[in-house]
Amino acid sequence: MISSAPRLTPKGVAMRAKIVEAAAELVLARGVGATSLDDIRAGTGTSKSQLFHYFPGGKAELVSAIANFQSERVLNAQRPYLDALDTWKSWESWGKAVVAHYRSQPHWGCPIGAMVSELTGSNPELALLPRRHMERWRQYLRDGVGRMRASGLLRADASPEKLSFSVLAALQGGLLLAQATESIAPLRVALDGALAMMRSQAAPNIISARKHFLSVAGSRRLR
Repeated sequence: MISSAPRLTPKGVAMRAKIVEAAAELVLARGVGATSLDDIRAGTGTSKSQLFHYFPGGKAELVSAIANFQSERVLNAQRPYLDALDTWKSWESWGKAVVAHYRSQPHWGCPIGAMVSELTGSNPELALLPRRHMERWRQYLRDGVGRMRASGLLRADASPEKLSFSVLAALQGGLLLAQATESIAPLRVALDGALAMMRSQAAPNIISARKHFLSVAGSRRLR
């Protein structure tokens, strides 16, 4: 059972947050298993007593705090678009925000996906928290697809459940390839493909209007 941190002063809250942020970078670079509490103490400049003061549950509690921190950082980087995915423009802006966030990070790959992958095999109980964060992420996408369908931008038979899984799977696959190639290009291509897949389920009237627009635009260019 993971303990809760003691009641802290504002200064203590700030110190705990500082430890979590520094530890998150170590874990992202090395992995959970390869990062010991001694590594974290050295990397954060804290003593053993300090570390257990802020995290009485030890490494398990710290890993949970890291999962929370990384999840909020990833989701906040996608806002405000993530909260209002209801037009094609908002989805395109969301995709650009995702690419911009991961391009700005010092380490390749997704911190949430990496924790899920590692902990599922080594510590299934501890893996539950990052898995819940991954599912929370997908729920935002599912709600966005639902809004698109409700407004008539997607076909009535478009499945928010399936499309949200497809988009998140493309995103995570793009991040894995970005990590392998040390290039942001695979993520950008993967997200473009995911949005193209969504557009293939646009409502018939939307498709007709788009074809008409492209036709008119093309004829104007030829004049």
